[in-house]
Amino acid sequence: MSRKSPHWTTETYDTIQVVKFIGVVAVGLAAVGFANPGLAGIVGFWIVAWIVNVWVARFLGDFSRWLVPVIFGLTVLLLWEMVVAVYAVPPVILPAPSAIGATIIRAAPILWQDFAQTILKGAIPGFLIGAGAAFLTAIAIDRSPFLQRGLLPIGNFVAALPIVGLAPILVMWFGFDWQSKAAVVVVMVFFPMLVNVVAGLQASERMQRDLMATWGASYLQTLVKLRLPAAMPFIFNGLKIASTLALIGAIVAEFFGSPVYGMGFRISTEVGRLGLDMVWATIAVAALAGSALYGLISLIERWVTFWHPSQRH
Repeated sequence: MSRKSPHWTTETYDTIQVVKFIGVVAVGLAAVGFANPGLAGIVGFWIVAWIVNVWVARFLGDFSRWLVPVIFGLTVLLLWEMVVAVYAVPPVILPAPSAIGATIIRAAPILWQDFAQTILKGAIPGFLIGAGAAFLTAIAIDRSPFLQRGLLPIGNFVAALPIVGLAPILVMWFGFDWQSKAAVVVVMVFFPMLVNVVAGLQASERMQRDLMATWGASYLQTLVKLRLPAAMPFIFNGLKIASTLALIGAIVAEFFGSPVYGMGFRISTEVGRLGLDMVWATIAVAALAGSALYGLISLIERWVTFWHPSQRH
């Protein structure tokens, strides 16, 4: 027999369950606290943060879409800081977020120079060139079945090439400056973007294409007014995948030859002399840059594909 009273609302019942859960957790934390106070504090903080996040997601509506990721990120950083402090983790193994932040502030000019070399000169130009070339190639493939049978297998072959083997070759071809890094990025982003655009151009229904033909629309008119709008979710999916690959490709390419600056150069150099604080600072900057680029593409996607079911809330 259910213990839930027929006069209770769903909210009342959920509240009682939450209170019971908090009581059980409090008893458990008290027991753990006698044996390991540090662990009890860490687990207790995580539970409180989890409850706050659930409350925000449930009661703050659309605003929670932005606030929940922020709270989650801050929770992870604070838990990281607590674990390092409670268990005295050596900085060589895992530095605290506060130490990484201090290094970023202290070495800001060096990190900016590395950011400009790797992201602004290598990753972004390669991303734009590779994505643009893939887009034009996809249209050519869609227009010609012969190219579809010939180019897609070649693209698949190039995508299967290991980047650690391809990067040294492109560095020797294009030199040690940003051009070789952009070339590596072009190779990495081309095929994922190509596959998504080709799939997107086939997303429109056959009846819709036949209707456009009945109205006497040319291939260009059908492409612009029907097929490209239908392909936009696929295109942006390819762009988001390519944005992460671009950053990885530019950094990895710098391991095989670069000027005396760049994120890949900085990581390989600082690891060699055990400058782990600088390595983590560079990784943090790269992660923030990649997240910002991904977020920008997602924001543009929301503006362009507002009509798609995935953008409705």
